[in-house]
Amino acid sequence: MRKMNRALTATTGLQVQRAHKAPAKKVPVRAAAKPAVKPVKRAPAAVPEYRCTDDLATDRLLTKPVFIMSPVRSGSTLLRMLMNAHSQLHSPHELHIRRLEVGYGSKLSERAMDALDLSRGDLEHLLWDRVMHRELTRSGKDFIVEKTPSNAFVYRRIRDCWPDARFVFLLRHPVSIARSWHEGDPGKRTYEEACADALRYMKAVDNARKGLTGGHTVRYEELTADPGVRLRGICDFLGIDFEPSMLEYGKRDETQMQKGLGDWRDKIRTGTVQPGRELPKDDEIPEVLKPMCKAWGYLK
Repeated sequence: MRKMNRALTATTGLQVQRAHKAPAKKVPVRAAAKPAVKPVKRAPAAVPEYRCTDDLATDRLLTKPVFIMSPVRSGSTLLRMLMNAHSQLHSPHELHIRRLEVGYGSKLSERAMDALDLSRGDLEHLLWDRVMHRELTRSGKDFIVEKTPSNAFVYRRIRDCWPDARFVFLLRHPVSIARSWHEGDPGKRTYEEACADALRYMKAVDNARKGLTGGHTVRYEELTADPGVRLRGICDFLGIDFEPSMLEYGKRDETQMQKGLGDWRDKIRTGTVQPGRELPKDDEIPEVLKPMCKAWGYLK
């Protein structure tokens, strides 16, 4: 190009220059119309491979963690606070540990973990255990109690992660659960949608009750009617002494009076367990909830 321009300049006084492309004009894109129906939820991610540990002393920091398996809106916050008032039990807010995932930054890191006999699932279990152990250590207590309702969907993995875990199953009348789930955010879901959505959690808890051996079951209605008796039963199951201070949980957990507790706010202020709402009548049970009502003994 330089040689050619020198020749052209000497003979014609002109030069050749490379043409620059004009920038493409931006075409405004119309916003897509919102679909008339709700988008389909994505399928849950596949569970990564993991091994069931045979050396708890090496692989786990936690000892005998306690998991409350319950549907949404079944009184798990109330039970959590009652148990947290025990000098040996620490029950924090929902931890959602099942959503904590581990990824490899490179093939080298993956091969390095393979050499240690640690798959991605094993690494996630180490992370779960460390997070919960850190929370327990900060509390200064002996045992942690975790109550995230969605844990019921992965009860097998929790059992495999902590073979010495203990499970407390909390049940409530399915209609009361659905009503509370709807009333918690009526603009988000209709009562019919609340029934269907809450039923997923109920089925998960029911599957966990059948798949896990040696658990302890308590009903919300019995817990609110006679908390002392039910808490003594839980303490016996866990192998610890019942403490009367558990019934005065509100005086020991004032920070939980902030928003987000819904039905439990007044109970926390008084520091005592108040009776639950009246049980629904049989003719008030939607068809979709009748099988679960029968399975849990709320409908003959």
